[in-house]
Amino acid sequence: MRSDVGHRIGRWQALCRGQHIVTPTVGVDLTALTLGPGVSPCQPVSVACQGGVSGPAQTRRMTADLVIEAEGLVKTFGKTRALQGVDLAVPRGTVLGVLGPNGAGKTTAVRILSTLLAPDGGTARISGFDVVRDAERVRQSIGLTGQYASVDEDLTGRQNLELFGTLLELGRAGARRRAAELLDWFDLTDAANRQAKTYSGGMRRRLDLAASLVGSPDVIFLDEPTTGLDPAKREDMWDVVRSLVNNGSTVLLTTQYLEEADALADAITVIDHGRVIAHDTPEGLKRVVGGQTLEVRPSDPAQLPRTAEILTQVGSGAQADEIRKGVLAVPVTDDAALTESVARFATAGIAVTELSLHLPSLDEVFFTLTGRTASEDDTTTRPTEVAA
Repeated sequence: MRSDVGHRIGRWQALCRGQHIVTPTVGVDLTALTLGPGVSPCQPVSVACQGGVSGPAQTRRMTADLVIEAEGLVKTFGKTRALQGVDLAVPRGTVLGVLGPNGAGKTTAVRILSTLLAPDGGTARISGFDVVRDAERVRQSIGLTGQYASVDEDLTGRQNLELFGTLLELGRAGARRRAAELLDWFDLTDAANRQAKTYSGGMRRRLDLAASLVGSPDVIFLDEPTTGLDPAKREDMWDVVRSLVNNGSTVLLTTQYLEEADALADAITVIDHGRVIAHDTPEGLKRVVGGQTLEVRPSDPAQLPRTAEILTQVGSGAQADEIRKGVLAVPVTDDAALTESVARFATAGIAVTELSLHLPSLDEVFFTLTGRTASEDDTTTRPTEVAA
């Protein structure tokens, strides 16, 4: 199998050199290298090869400390406008969460930013380099993990990572060393010498993310990276993302898991029908719904009626509702409601086992902005975006 790996590397390098590509985009599908006669090995990754330098490179332009910049991105597939003037801005060393229902344009935006798709309008820059005119320079600094695993299933986990390391010109020893580091980091060492086709879905996602990190990129695009993972593995992936940012990387993360964006993102952009409809910090977006909610669980369920009366008095005029068995909630206008409710419960002799004051959830924000929850399938999903 070693000779097979070497053959695939040689074909890829020859192909990319012939089209003036120094560094392939990490994360694109390498399975084309196993296709039969008459099929171009670059076909599934043709955009990566089309990005060769065809003219003089643009002068690097960078706004303040923004690493990812997009202004007025437009992309049309037939009669469908997948992007309709999208603006994005990501400062260095931060995580931007991009939220939106299926078909909103999230993946299309990521593919443009990672040089895999040319925009029909607008501009985008990564670390000051234009994604169209300076695509080669952009590819040298980015890693991409798409919605679907891009590793070669016929190779082992170790061989996949060493393949990427060789393509990125780390040298044989360097590729082996980097592969070993990533296998250990992603808890894949025990499975390193197994073919990727024998991996579970979660293991493949981890291997895919590891492959995008072989070149230690400054900018990382994660397109729904935890889809299909169980909660424990999702938490592990979150820890990886936090470590990347702590080490200085900048991350753009698309997700439909609201708790994921809440846990990881410094700022969130919400896209719907190809347009940015909101951008703020997680806390700022939660205030879009308005106010806070005070929740209480009295120790004695018999005290629920009296507890509801007190909550209604300290609330913003709304009646307290039982949101789940034994727990009451009421909207409040400010933090003072918490202190006042504690005093009133003490005076009334009502003991409580739960008492909390919190902002609306991101799911509530998402519903307010788009009219549907993030888990709902959009019946108008654009098939072209799924392919894109």
